[in-house]
Amino acid sequence: MLLSLSIRDFIIVKQLDLDFNVGYTVLTGETGAGKSILIDALSLALGARGEGGICRAACEKAEISAIFSINDNLDAQQWLQAAELSSDGGELLLRRVMYADGRTRAFINGTTVTVAQLKDLGELLLDIYSQNAHHSLLKPITQRNVLDQFAGLTGLSQQVAEQFKAWHQLHQQGLAAAKNAAVYAHELTELQDTVAVLSDLSLSADDWQHLQQEHLRLSNAADLMSGGAACRDLLSEGEQSAQRLLSKVRYQLENLCAYDAALQEAMETLNSALIQVAETDRFLNHYLQDAELDPAKLAALDGKIQTVHGLSRKYRVPPEGLDALLQQSQARMAELALYANDGALAKLEAEALAAYQQSAQQLSAGRQVAARELSEKISAQMQHLSLAGGQFEVALSAQSPSASGLEHVEFLVAGHAGVAARPLNKVASGGELSRISLAIRVVTAHKENVPTMIFDEVDVGIGGGVAEVVGRLLKQLGLPSASAAGHAAERQVLVITHLPQVAALATWHMQVSKSQQDGQTLSHIALLDQEARVDEIARMLGGLAITDTTRQHAREMLA
Repeated sequence: MLLSLSIRDFIIVKQLDLDFNVGYTVLTGETGAGKSILIDALSLALGARGEGGICRAACEKAEISAIFSINDNLDAQQWLQAAELSSDGGELLLRRVMYADGRTRAFINGTTVTVAQLKDLGELLLDIYSQNAHHSLLKPITQRNVLDQFAGLTGLSQQVAEQFKAWHQLHQQGLAAAKNAAVYAHELTELQDTVAVLSDLSLSADDWQHLQQEHLRLSNAADLMSGGAACRDLLSEGEQSAQRLLSKVRYQLENLCAYDAALQEAMETLNSALIQVAETDRFLNHYLQDAELDPAKLAALDGKIQTVHGLSRKYRVPPEGLDALLQQSQARMAELALYANDGALAKLEAEALAAYQQSAQQLSAGRQVAARELSEKISAQMQHLSLAGGQFEVALSAQSPSASGLEHVEFLVAGHAGVAARPLNKVASGGELSRISLAIRVVTAHKENVPTMIFDEVDVGIGGGVAEVVGRLLKQLGLPSASAAGHAAERQVLVITHLPQVAALATWHMQVSKSQQDGQTLSHIALLDQEARVDEIARMLGGLAITDTTRQHAREMLA
């Protein structure tokens, strides 16, 4: 849900900081006060394309920030995880900066992102229902998802998509095998030779490191033996060895400690040094006893290293990469062996296709039942929304097998009796589109979790009792819904309206106004208390001249 929105130097807004609550909120105000600015700002924060004239007069840039709570929004959480963008404490910060010269920058949780990323994430956070704003219900994929969610077929739909992908991959392999049989046979022969050679070599990356180290040791065995003996001579064997010199120092310190106990610390350090020297001498003695010159073993290592370098040049990989090449070659051989066995590949493809068709047909049957039920329920809701005689239809048309199933899903609408049903995205009237969207959301709300919904022009062309019905439906939409985690998930409905019947039913009421400051027109939005709501509803009822009668009427509506 939307927690807060901050706007700086945007069109006629100098500075605006708004906090939003759960449930049903309305925005009202005089015509031209800037009610649509909220939707425009949110759309930009969610990745909409910016037009010219966004920055307030004489300002270099406009900045919009929106904070969302995504505790109940699993889709947004998964998107952030996939994009490696953290979200601390279940809150998400979106920020958009637009410059007067046309440049734009986007941020998610403080990290710079593309506007396309901002838009992808934004579509998981809220829906805006207006004629010009982005509207997910107009997209075929959303319409299909709405039907599947309503029918409880989301899991089966995902299974169908996965099975189609598995079948399609096998089908492409079959086509490739038929087309490239000779090429694959030649490749298989070469791979068999490669695998035979590398298997005989039996060299892992660790083996190569050990081989190099052993070769280095044997190549320098004479120097190691002579150098080790020289070290022992300096440590213990020579006339002026370290052990003899340190023993003399200890003898002197022992005598001096009798005069000053403070020298005892130096004595202890010296004893430790003598022990370390003795340990080093014993290690070198054992090392030299085991050391030997082995020309035959060195020659064998030389030969193996030359073989490794030769294969490295032949296959154009570093020596430590030969083992990985062996594994890759073995995997490719197994794949080509499947290509060569037409019967085995065809059998796998047929099994995959049968599994897909069985699931897809089950999905189709479920969609057909749900499409009829959804069409009836939404059509019934339309009758209460000044769309008498209007019909809603979930049209299913056969299509070639695909990841989405065996049919294309499309929402068709006839706004009035006697009018041919047309695709939802062809509905011309913004108000009509908003009311149809409202009907869809009311019917499907218990099946899905759209955390925040914003409606603009939902009440265009209606009034009286129909307006009150719209208000009650909007209030109903703002009630908590069951989440994927099994608890009640909070929801928001924000509505821009000019009808007092719609505004009076809201839990929260914001008023949009404008003023003149230093020769500039500025827009303001404020949350109204109860008395201020009475005045605003009275204004909406009676116009500029607010009387005691209109105030009383407003109080009755709010009650």
